[in-house]
Amino acid sequence: MEQCKETNMKYGYARVSTTDQDLTIQLEALEKAGCTIIRQEKVSATSKRGRDELATLLEFLREGDTLVVTRICRLARSLKDLQDIVHLLQEKGVNLQAIEQPVDTSTSAGKAFLSMLGVFAQFENDLRRERIAEGIAKAKQLGKYKGRKASVDIGAIKVLANKGLGASAIARELNIGRSSVYRSLA
Repeated sequence: MEQCKETNMKYGYARVSTTDQDLTIQLEALEKAGCTIIRQEKVSATSKRGRDELATLLEFLREGDTLVVTRICRLARSLKDLQDIVHLLQEKGVNLQAIEQPVDTSTSAGKAFLSMLGVFAQFENDLRRERIAEGIAKAKQLGKYKGRKASVDIGAIKVLANKGLGASAIARELNIGRSSVYRSLA
């Protein structure tokens, strides 16, 4: 990024979750919104970890700047991450704008709408987790869900234990953790 910069600039952030998704629509919308610099990445938004372009932007933004996204879900998927990002932006005196939603933290109405969006996004994530858990429970009842394949061969552990090998030796032999050996023998 530049050493010396103007104030009150618009910076865009575009993100998709997987490498096979396209950023073109977001990039065009951010350019049309007047963003002078746009950072982009293809990574999940479930947390801020691993989102280097976002970290760069958050570090670089200065008072009076505006961070622009097409939709809030491009910035964060959890209420906590959204709140953390918004809090950091507020501390720096940076506004947040979502061009496809009525979010603009330079206005009271925009701040209120942002808070509501965050609550509903968290609610949607919680509902999705509940539906997944219900689906797994039902599949288990019907005998159609067996869970993931065991990553540890309990039979091999017992054979080696019966031969007198200790947990560390069994773990080395089978290339697994000692805790896995202890759990299997319990």
